[in-house]
Amino acid sequence: MSIEIEPKLNGPYLVRNLKSLKNSKGADISSEKDVVFLCRCAKSNNKPYCDGSHKSIEFSSAVDKPKTGKWNDYAGEKITIFDNRRLCAHAGHCTERLASVWRMGETPWIDPDGADLEDIKAVIEKCPSGALRYSIDGRHSDEGELVDEVYISKNGPYHITGAFTLNDSSRSTDGISDKCALCRCGASKNKPFCDGSHWDAKFTDEDN
Repeated sequence: MSIEIEPKLNGPYLVRNLKSLKNSKGADISSEKDVVFLCRCAKSNNKPYCDGSHKSIEFSSAVDKPKTGKWNDYAGEKITIFDNRRLCAHAGHCTERLASVWRMGETPWIDPDGADLEDIKAVIEKCPSGALRYSIDGRHSDEGELVDEVYISKNGPYHITGAFTLNDSSRSTDGISDKCALCRCGASKNKPFCDGSHWDAKFTDEDN
């Protein structure tokens, strides 16, 4: 069974069928419970698990202007790159590692012919949020196999990989394939997705 994730209104993530939960040190901290509740308000004293702190701080999961989730495609001679701004966690892997392809301030901002094919593939495959995909000769990058897992990044979001469903009654979650990054600092303006706000919020998790 695939992982099922339900962001509760003004509350934690309810997670079912979670077989692998790892912290940033690579340690498996999986629970034997059928259902677990993972904190996303940043205030739990039992991270990554919820301890009810969201109630005392009146945590809000509301999003004023949720992004549409549109996929944009950039076709090159050898590869087509797909980009979804709604899912982007702004980790900077693409712009920092391959600025000749992901060109900040330029239009179009992605040049699929701007670097060697293997270098482009490597960057996309390392995208932690699932905001980037590619296709070559009709085969999409998300047709591979990833471990069904929740990984807790250091002072950052939950990284979800593999087979999972994200059921959020407050907004559309269409277009997600085999990766996403979910906010756990409570400050994202794009909840439940991480938007990099943990840096400005100076979110820390010393035990992770």
